[in-house]
Amino acid sequence: MAQIYISLGSNINKAHYIQCALIALKQHFEHIVHSSVFESEAVGFAGNNFYNSVVGATTDMSLADVCALLKQIERDNGRTANDKKFSPRTLDLDLLFYDDVICASPAQLPRDEITKNAFVLQPLSEVAPDFYHPVAKQTIAQLWNEYNNPQQKLWKVEFANP
Repeated sequence: MAQIYISLGSNINKAHYIQCALIALKQHFEHIVHSSVFESEAVGFAGNNFYNSVVGATTDMSLADVCALLKQIERDNGRTANDKKFSPRTLDLDLLFYDDVICASPAQLPRDEITKNAFVLQPLSEVAPDFYHPVAKQTIAQLWNEYNNPQQKLWKVEFANP
């Protein structure tokens, strides 16, 4: 079984789509752990605030199958293939880690956003503080403790788990 971590983000009907993502992920993966939900300002474009969270799980699916499933869940929730990188979205699911795999395809692993964005790193530190980042050579807790970007503000929001 592979240990996986997935970031969830939405800034269109955000509570609804984060909840939809959690329901879908629970149908396909085992041993689900879910971080708090955080609200943050859009990064890279002007837009509504995002809800962000991270899910940890185990799976016997291949890396390629996990990536395909995440894209399908996004499409099932209104995301289109021609959405620009920095734009509003109903649902954004990014595979952060698949065990300690380092690769560029079918997804870039580990994701660069892990160490660059508080809205990924803080929720990840809740669910995987002792997970070892195979490129940064530190645990997620260490990375979060050393993170310093005062321009990225985020705050926990009340959220009812499905």
